[in-house]
Amino acid sequence: MELFYYTVFGGLAAVVAVLELSKNNKDRINTSSAFNSFKNSYLLVYSLMMAGDWLQGPYVYYLYSTYGYGKGEIGQLFIAGFGSSMLFGTIVGSLADKQGRKRACVTYCITYILSCITKHSSQYKVLMLGRILGGIATSLLFSAFESWLVAEHNKRGFEQQWLSLTFSKAIFLGNGLAAILSGLLGNILVDTLALGPVAPFDAASCFLAIGMAVILSSWTENYGDPSENKDLLTQFRGAAVAIASDEKIALLGAIQSLFEGSMYTFVFLWTPALSPNEEDIPHGFIFATFMLSSMLGSSIASKLMARSALRAESYMQLVFAVSSAALLLPILTTFLVVPTKVKGGSISFAGSVQLLGFCVFESCVGIFWPSIMKMRSQYIPEEARSTIMNFFRIPLNIFVCVVLYNVNAFPITVMFGMCSIFLVVACILQRRLMVIAEKPKTEDWQPKERDSETEPLNI
Repeated sequence: MELFYYTVFGGLAAVVAVLELSKNNKDRINTSSAFNSFKNSYLLVYSLMMAGDWLQGPYVYYLYSTYGYGKGEIGQLFIAGFGSSMLFGTIVGSLADKQGRKRACVTYCITYILSCITKHSSQYKVLMLGRILGGIATSLLFSAFESWLVAEHNKRGFEQQWLSLTFSKAIFLGNGLAAILSGLLGNILVDTLALGPVAPFDAASCFLAIGMAVILSSWTENYGDPSENKDLLTQFRGAAVAIASDEKIALLGAIQSLFEGSMYTFVFLWTPALSPNEEDIPHGFIFATFMLSSMLGSSIASKLMARSALRAESYMQLVFAVSSAALLLPILTTFLVVPTKVKGGSISFAGSVQLLGFCVFESCVGIFWPSIMKMRSQYIPEEARSTIMNFFRIPLNIFVCVVLYNVNAFPITVMFGMCSIFLVVACILQRRLMVIAEKPKTEDWQPKERDSETEPLNI
């Protein structure tokens, strides 16, 4: 493997180490031993769940290509996953508020394990079924676990500020350390041991099974609105009313959809962007480098959120602006760097520049996750938390499906340009959210059955 990859990885690791070791009392939040025990228990499960997800990430596109499918067919498989998340995942994820968040987390494990099993088949229909199952699992991963955490945190009477500590640690470990180790493990399984591109999916199933066992043995159940007279349609209607009547919730949903839509499009595009002429690139190691960048971002986020005077609504504007600029690099290198026509070989100079830009983008992703989690905990009502969070994913999935459906119609540079524009829009909406959040909270949405004077929402 080239020295360039090791240099980038080592440089990022050094920066992360310096940031972590330089933390002082201002960067830390004093907590209780009971909270620390609760936090560590959740982080163990979350890290296992994310390891099961991250092990698959670098090899989905690669696996489909080894089965002989082209970019268009692979795009259709990706569309099936996001479409499934939008249709079936929204329904299944929303059931968590009524049927229980713990049950939803177990359902995630089972569904994703089944999805991994389908990767052993090269038949298109079986792979399509796997993508549908994976789409449902993704909706549960990004709604049920966070909903369970927030409800359990409040039920145990822990201070609200401590949630930001759990969020930042979850991203640091789950989206950072676990993802890096998953990328390196995948690289060992596929390249070193030559077990084939399906091996990471088998390893993912093992991590998911272990996590499910921990959930079943140690987690307690919690619900959103346990009232018996609310069916799924009523839950959807209530979530829609909450979003429509509170501009902060609507803005938060739009910002999340724009950023995550750009992020998921990037996930699909980074492999062909770095190897346009079939250059030999170490997928697992590059993925681990991206996750180390995300780890760097989460470390920065923990410093930012530890300061009560600094609000996420403010600094996220800069994060969106920087992420937009980072995704412009593939466009700039097209005009400024003479492209090579040689097939194969090592990564090109343009690819190296793009890789550095992608690391900056992933650092922004690392800041985004704990920050958006903190804002969601403040603005989304507990009664319909999972339902509203899955509502947020509907425009996200529509956006990604449209992009992937037209993946062959536009050059990669156009796709990156679209993502960059959407991130600029997210920056503008974030500015609007900050302005509204600073106004007196006199018109926030309240459920009809709640007495807003005696039992106020935690906003």
